[in-house]
Amino acid sequence: MTMQFRALAEQAAADGAISAEEILTLRRAGWGDGAISPEEAEAIFAVNDQLEDPSVEWAEFFVEALGEFVVNGVKPKGYVSQDQADWLVTRVDHNGALQSMTELELLVKIIEKALNVPQSLKDYVIAQVERAVLTGEGPTRGGHLERGNVNAVEAQILRRAVFAQAGDRPAAASRSEAEMLFRLKDATLGGRNAPEWKQLFVQGVGSYMSGYTSYTPLDAPRAAELDRFMDANTPSLLRFAGRMAKADVESGIGHTFRTLFGRKGLDKAPEIAAAAAVTTEENTWLQGQIDGNNQVDEYDEALLAFLAEEKSGL
Repeated sequence: MTMQFRALAEQAAADGAISAEEILTLRRAGWGDGAISPEEAEAIFAVNDQLEDPSVEWAEFFVEALGEFVVNGVKPKGYVSQDQADWLVTRVDHNGALQSMTELELLVKIIEKALNVPQSLKDYVIAQVERAVLTGEGPTRGGHLERGNVNAVEAQILRRAVFAQAGDRPAAASRSEAEMLFRLKDATLGGRNAPEWKQLFVQGVGSYMSGYTSYTPLDAPRAAELDRFMDANTPSLLRFAGRMAKADVESGIGHTFRTLFGRKGLDKAPEIAAAAAVTTEENTWLQGQIDGNNQVDEYDEALLAFLAEEKSGL
């Protein structure tokens, strides 16, 4: 960490405020060597802890700098380790909850940007939104203590977290996430919910019931192994690829290289159909969730209509 970065961070923390010019200087100092160091990341968090009224410029810098540090600062790039996730939660958690939209946005951005994150990080984000809905307290409430409803900000954050590529079921809701959506639905019936909430509930639970995803991200240790292999063998791999491409051109075959390294045109229709079919286990689970509040409400009806439409379209 440069002396300039340290001095600026300490001054901002002492003043409880930071100017746009100082933020620009931090950007230049922080990325002077092309990366944010662990010491700089801690300093950025220390400044954020002291700011009484963070500006838009600060929020953007905070999210961008720490997001880059967490997602791409350590190999394998794109993979957030359990240690990193634990460090993040420790830094933003204040007696079991976070209070800043800037910190919440950082966590959501990391989940969206990373190839894979520990499920505990995703669960923490979702738990913060669920807590705000049920208690009326938290960064998504904007100081208002109304509870028992899902507002537009909360619906958007939940959508981004549930459908992010990182997590235990990329681009679709997991069972635990579907159950969370049912809990919130039951707790907010009759509340002043944002229009986006019903759509998220239907699409989220529907994606668990009938969704198909063929993408399974590597975990961090396996990605690190592949990174080390590529680092050690990139020159020979490139020479091999070059010889294969040259042989294709000279032989006139024109397909060997593409066959080995190109996209395989596999027919996924059977797998998609199988995933879309509602199994007996899933049907039993769904019935139990719907029976949770002893009524078939408008959200349940919308979900059942969605599933029936999906089934008829197979």
